[in-house]
Amino acid sequence: MKLISFKDVTNLNIDSKTCFEWVSEMIKTKSDALLPSKISMKPTDDIFCNVMPSIISENRGGVKVVTRYPKEVPSLDSLLLLYDASNGKKLAVMDANWITAMRTGAVAVHSLQLLARKDYKTIAMMGLGNTARATLKILLDLNPDRQFQIKLLRYKNQAEDFIKRFENYSNVEFSVVDTNIDLVKDSDVVISCVTSILEDVCPDEYYKPGVLVIPVHTRGFMNCDLFFDKVFADDYGHVHHFKNFDKFKQFAEVADIVNGNARGRESDDERILAYNIGISVHDVFFASKIYEMVEKQGIKVAEYDNQSPTEKFWI
Repeated sequence: MKLISFKDVTNLNIDSKTCFEWVSEMIKTKSDALLPSKISMKPTDDIFCNVMPSIISENRGGVKVVTRYPKEVPSLDSLLLLYDASNGKKLAVMDANWITAMRTGAVAVHSLQLLARKDYKTIAMMGLGNTARATLKILLDLNPDRQFQIKLLRYKNQAEDFIKRFENYSNVEFSVVDTNIDLVKDSDVVISCVTSILEDVCPDEYYKPGVLVIPVHTRGFMNCDLFFDKVFADDYGHVHHFKNFDKFKQFAEVADIVNGNARGRESDDERILAYNIGISVHDVFFASKIYEMVEKQGIKVAEYDNQSPTEKFWI
């Protein structure tokens, strides 16, 4: 069994286009996967431990464990066990922090390009950590000839650091605002990567017709549930328990749109909400591809002999 570290993963230099293609492939084939709802344990309001299993094909399955401890650096941490679903053989234990950031960013960009109005330009972003960086990096890399206006919500020195991260990109211009209302109003797309929001981000009237809202970490947009024209999600099983689920005007999975079983945006005036909760099929797909890259390229990584019994044993 291979032990694939964070450094092993990042040294592969996997580009934005590849991440987007992996996410797109898994979204299209989602119905072929076995995906139970994740187990979420929350000993306090700020701490969680999520266990996320799935089997994505006849020979690939995995279990991802992601934790959030606000006082730790980084606060989010992820680990993934990859195994051969045909025989149960354990293939690898790998750090999943890069995977989590990049697959989440790629899923957000997939929803943006699928559901935003065609002439979208102004994108509001709040919660400017790694997930937001991954999202914008993938968007800019995939659209080098398109100019974007990005509005950032000021918080500590996050906005300034975020702008500096993208200073070498010529297809983006930034502005920084101080209030949620200024962030949301007149924006074509609103992306929130804030992990914890106790109240609604913004009153109803500031979400303009045609806006697409992508709450990566879901909280802060319950008011939108009640008046937005359409709500989409990456998985029904992960959202059907939402407080306002029965009040959604229209709901479908993103995969249904991709496969022609549901309609996405049908007019430039529709307000659309995209709840991509984060499902392990993407993580396992990424992990499987990374494992194959390590194998094919003959990259030396740590090995672990777990010395599991090879014969029936008795206690």
